[in-house]
Amino acid sequence: MNSFNFKKFTINQDECAMKVGTDGVLLGAWAQPINANAILDIGSGTGILSLQLAQRTLAEVIDAVEIEADAFEQTVDNFEQSDWGDRLFCYHTSIQDFANEIDDKYDFIISNPPFFSAPYKENMVREKRDLARYRDALSFEELISAVVKLLSKNGACAFIIPYKSESVFLDLAKINGLMLNRITRVKGTDSSPIKRSLLQLSFENSTIEFSELTIEIERHKYTQDYINLVKEFYLKM
Repeated sequence: MNSFNFKKFTINQDECAMKVGTDGVLLGAWAQPINANAILDIGSGTGILSLQLAQRTLAEVIDAVEIEADAFEQTVDNFEQSDWGDRLFCYHTSIQDFANEIDDKYDFIISNPPFFSAPYKENMVREKRDLARYRDALSFEELISAVVKLLSKNGACAFIIPYKSESVFLDLAKINGLMLNRITRVKGTDSSPIKRSLLQLSFENSTIEFSELTIEIERHKYTQDYINLVKEFYLKM
């Protein structure tokens, strides 16, 4: 599918290795960028997260960073074709270089980061899609380090990661001064194992909001909780 139509914007994805998927849409719907005026999307891919937050918020600035050339061009194209092009901008660079070169701070940072690690890579051809998903292209350590540098004192950040990586990610975050504020663990059906963790963190220690989300009752029959979360985006919900 070369394009994906949402209620208020369209994602073209013919040039982007990582297509629109449940993870990204979930994160963009779940994250809570309360009173955020400046937002940063790390690893924009198609630009889906930035566009979701442009729809959901009044943020004046929504910046994105994308290292892969075709994905960068795709993000720019999707930004320009949206109703919020004047608020959206994408940088063609790594987040490591971006963090080293910019002094700006963001009120909210969001990322659907790479999640395959090196051992998996050794058995696969390294193509663009793999680059987008390999954790060694952007390790959790590098991601958190960049977030800590770019996040404002009272800001927050949100991620979706594999459930099996949750404890490692949160330990790294805590070492760097980021505290868990919200967590939702996601599974496909009631009988399937937890696959993803949605995490929102900040520099402020607070009572953790914990929940679980099940996506489907059965194939293509969605739970009400899932529908309530994503209905502002998907055409058929």
